[in-house]
Amino acid sequence: MLERLTSLFKSRAPVDAPLPEPDARLALGTLLVRVAMADKAYLFEEVEQIDRILAEAYGLTPIEAAKMRATCEKLAFSVEDDGEMARVIREAVDYDHRRETMEALWRVVIADGITDERETAAVELIEEQLGMARDDSQAARAAASIP
Repeated sequence: MLERLTSLFKSRAPVDAPLPEPDARLALGTLLVRVAMADKAYLFEEVEQIDRILAEAYGLTPIEAAKMRATCEKLAFSVEDDGEMARVIREAVDYDHRRETMEALWRVVIADGITDERETAAVELIEEQLGMARDDSQAARAAASIP
């Protein structure tokens, strides 16, 4: 019995579940995280904004959105470049929804009140990879700025 009790206190290495194959939902979340991290400062305001975007877009509770974001954070570190995630979205989502994706990305960029050129460059690269017209991306940026 003592052995059973002491075994409970021994640390066990957590088993990491394999990452899911990204679909359009996870690809969006991953891009949101990667844009937020582009300036090497992943701030609370950005995390909060990502959770809000995921909850609104997919009808998730705050807990579900946070869990989805946590998965997207893991994917963000495993993905080589944003083009792969943008391709998933481009192939699965129509143009109007891709415009909404651009607005969501801009909402993350402005969430902390600091528009960093690295974040802006990341969004502009994703814009190109999503096949977005520059005017539509600028309109999405303007819409994201309106409270």
